[in-house]
Amino acid sequence: MSRFTLPRDIYHGKGALSNLKNLKGKRAVVCVGGGSMKRFGFLDRAVAYLKEAGMDVRLIEGIESDPSIETVMKGAEIMQAFRPDWIVAMGGGSPIDAAKAMWIKYEYPDMSFEDMCRVFGLPGLRAKAHFCAVSSTSGTATEVTAFSIITDYQKGIKYPIADFEITPDVAIVDPELAETMPKKLVAHTGMDAMTHAIEAYVSTAHCAFTDPLAVFAIKMIQSDLIPSFNGDMAKRDDMHYAQCLAGMAFSNALLGIVHSMAHKTGAAFADFGAHIIHGAANAMYLPKVIAFNTKDPAALKRYGEIADSMNLGGTCDEEKVRLLIAALRKMNDALNIPQCIRHYGKDSLPSEQGFVPKDVFTARLHDIAVNAVADACTGSNPRQPSVAEMEKLLLACYEDTEVDF
Repeated sequence: MSRFTLPRDIYHGKGALSNLKNLKGKRAVVCVGGGSMKRFGFLDRAVAYLKEAGMDVRLIEGIESDPSIETVMKGAEIMQAFRPDWIVAMGGGSPIDAAKAMWIKYEYPDMSFEDMCRVFGLPGLRAKAHFCAVSSTSGTATEVTAFSIITDYQKGIKYPIADFEITPDVAIVDPELAETMPKKLVAHTGMDAMTHAIEAYVSTAHCAFTDPLAVFAIKMIQSDLIPSFNGDMAKRDDMHYAQCLAGMAFSNALLGIVHSMAHKTGAAFADFGAHIIHGAANAMYLPKVIAFNTKDPAALKRYGEIADSMNLGGTCDEEKVRLLIAALRKMNDALNIPQCIRHYGKDSLPSEQGFVPKDVFTARLHDIAVNAVADACTGSNPRQPSVAEMEKLLLACYEDTEVDF
């Protein structure tokens, strides 16, 4: 038996933010990030709507990109003191993911972070609060998913929390918020969404409920992402919906090793000032992982179906996959995303090796590979890699080389 879970209510369209005034409760805490929601006036509007609903409101501001365990614990302490019955998280994936983890700790103050990370092992939530997510970026889709990503900076590892209990009760998908995204964020979040949809479609947990969502999201992203990146606001609005569809698919079909690798490389070089942004990591790794996974006959067939949905041509599945990989690499080029880790950060650093020197990468390669194989997303990948295969795959993603697996 399988399960398909989404928020009870998804409000979408311009002006959907106003549905906050219909929430029923006494106290709401609003979790936000670095300031864009305040700068563009959305935070003030959200607070006003909640007060119109008759609630006292407390803010938890300044949640950083790739939120830390420490941020989660501090936010939970604020919730313990304020005792909200609604948690409203607004912004990109980071404040929403952090708020989900805070929610767990708020409901279960004695629970350790390690216990939170037991895959689909959380006890029931909602004894103290319900959760509303308001997305401002078009990629993570955390407003509709059963996932949260929290970073342990001491270990340099991102940990996914996965449980249907943290699926928000209410999602607000208002494209007006996404129109404020800077161009680089449009690119990275868009390719994150594409990776979600493709990995969901080939996942071992895919089903008849997730496949249509994944395929339609892929077609929308293929059509809309590059124009959105180039300033077409109608396409920007459409991308906000496309990424949400992709989120509905992967929250139920799960993901694969593109995300395992992105989770375990994103903060692995933080001590060098090197942060591989999640969406860019997915964009760089996805073509290599497709090549790896196509050694599995069922995955080969499903990648061929994706290529067919994108009208890429090809007379056999092997040719269709080559065309799919080429199309994804072409999208990366159009979005100014490098094709490999070695080139990541070149635009901002004088080093020819970009953010991550090869000797540093190779010195940490084995440990990263071990952690990636153990990641929660690996289990639903269509082909299970050994640690040695993961090392080869990661090295190919560093150098942009082909590897015969």
